[in-house]
Amino acid sequence: MTALAQVGEVVGECADAAAWAMSDAELTASLDAVHVLEQRLAAVKLGLVREVDGRGLAVAQGASSTAVWLRERLRVSGRSARRLVEVAAAVDAAPAVARAALLYGSMTVEQGMVVAQAVAALPTEAGPEVADKAAQLLVDWADRFEPAILRRLGERVLVHVAPDLADRAELAALEAAEGRAETRRHLTLADQADGHVRLTGTLDAETAAVLRAAIDPLCAPSGPHDDRAPGQRRADALGEVCRLALRTGALPANGGDRPQLVVTVPLDPMTNQLGAGTLDTGLRVTPGALRRLACDAAVLPAVLGGDSQVLDLGRQRRLISGPLRRALVLRDGGCAFPGCDRPPRWCDGHHIRHWADDGPTALSNAVLLCGHHHRLVHQGEWAVRFAADGRPEFLPPAWLDPQRQPRRNLLHRRP
Repeated sequence: MTALAQVGEVVGECADAAAWAMSDAELTASLDAVHVLEQRLAAVKLGLVREVDGRGLAVAQGASSTAVWLRERLRVSGRSARRLVEVAAAVDAAPAVARAALLYGSMTVEQGMVVAQAVAALPTEAGPEVADKAAQLLVDWADRFEPAILRRLGERVLVHVAPDLADRAELAALEAAEGRAETRRHLTLADQADGHVRLTGTLDAETAAVLRAAIDPLCAPSGPHDDRAPGQRRADALGEVCRLALRTGALPANGGDRPQLVVTVPLDPMTNQLGAGTLDTGLRVTPGALRRLACDAAVLPAVLGGDSQVLDLGRQRRLISGPLRRALVLRDGGCAFPGCDRPPRWCDGHHIRHWADDGPTALSNAVLLCGHHHRLVHQGEWAVRFAADGRPEFLPPAWLDPQRQPRRNLLHRRP
């Protein structure tokens, strides 16, 4: 306790020192020294936590666990308290060379965790001698590499200390990891209060590779006007892959024709305008989203009474398909938006004048657009028209081009 009190006094003196008065060399040297001291004190703290936990002191004083006791006594979050107990146990089980490095400040606590986990993951046939060599090598590497790189080196440490065991151990580790990933795989779609849907999950390596291969070609910016964030481009790419799957007609029952959505839409009799719609999942969507869905979708018209009683149900019809879609592909060659290189299979057929506004389902009123540019055009700032030669051209918004000079897509090869 006396030593800790003396350390406290020294820390107080250091805190009173004026950092602004230090030279560059003194400033960096002081930062290095404080960092080393911080790691040494952290190692001491972990040792104390481990002793408290080992004695059962927290339970003896009425707490339900050491983590709860630490949370109250140190005024830290429950997560931080649990992490302290976990790290203390891991460091206590670490090789002696790693514990010594922590106490002397030559390795951070995070690096110490990496070393402990890497050594613990070694196969039992490696034996204590190989484990000691691996621990020493990792401690030496800790002087040069931060934790993420050190972790990757730890996964391959056997190649350096016991190459004859490395291949077998790597194969066993891969098989074990594959089994865990297959068991833990899941996907969750959770409706949020603000109308969004949260997508969370865990994929095994094989499925993740397939997913990346499917969406990566669609994750690149689609042109000079594409200002979406990377995460937004990935979300849009996933949607486009799903639309392509629906378009194939090869999905089992409950899919195959895109899109298989039931939408209830009110029509204002005074203005003849669509209102917000309700999907069969219960989610509400805007009239703009409904127009995008209906541009190239199977539409099933229904007439409802005031009490939602079905008075009449029409037949499903495809708006842009068959010969009309083939004609669009021949004419546009892909997404017709200027600078976009998306091929036809990633595109929707867009009604320039919407069907709800009495727009005809005809080649002279349709254009191919990828998912991103379909949304962009529906926002209304870009206008689409046909030139004298029958090709679609786009008029940019005035803020982008005050003259609104028409632009065309020149990237697609056409017959």
